[in-house]
Amino acid sequence: MDTRMDRTMRIVISNASPDPIYKQIADQIRDAVLRGQLEEGAPLPSIRGLAKELQVSVITTNRAYEELEKDGLITSVPGKGSFVAVHNQELLREKRLHLLEEKLTEAIEDARQMGLTKEELMNIITLLYEGEEQHG
Repeated sequence: MDTRMDRTMRIVISNASPDPIYKQIADQIRDAVLRGQLEEGAPLPSIRGLAKELQVSVITTNRAYEELEKDGLITSVPGKGSFVAVHNQELLREKRLHLLEEKLTEAIEDARQMGLTKEELMNIITLLYEGEEQHG
């Protein structure tokens, strides 16, 4: 099940995920903000509207928005809705770096489980990075 937000991102709920639905929603919106897919000041769907589109409880979407607001990624204005927060660019960069570090840590753990050496992993990263430069 998915929904599009401002034609820039899609929320996909997975029943197979070990994460609760509110966390899946919050994580996907967080990722879109940190990647720049959702720009500063961009409106988010209403809590009720998103709940209806995703066919989940209003309580679930409200909890996702509360988590994002607590993290400073969105702001809610009573009577107007929720919006992507305006960020200090250095703070946003730090949050993005932290997200990247988490993903790289996971990739390193996977590589170790597969028995790859550091050199083999670095070769893969180099090939992927250079491939993106050629295509990007």
